[in-house]
Amino acid sequence: MGRLRVLSGREVCAILAENGFVKVRQRGSHIVMQLKSDVSTITVPVPDHKELRIGTLQSIIRQCGLLRSLFEEEE
Repeated sequence: MGRLRVLSGREVCAILAENGFVKVRQRGSHIVMQLKSDVSTITVPVPDHKELRIGTLQSIIRQCGLLRSLFEEEE
């Protein structure tokens, strides 16, 4: 398992968008991204901050169900 990169909220939204998520709405400093399928809908709120804390990023990764490697540093 690699080290997580320091990412902004917009960078995280871009990674989510590349993997099928769509921006549904934004209220204040939070962007809500959604992935709809026939069976379920995954909704992930992303803070629109310059730098996300590691715990926040880990929570987003857990909620979205994507591979952690998409958010890790390139070696």
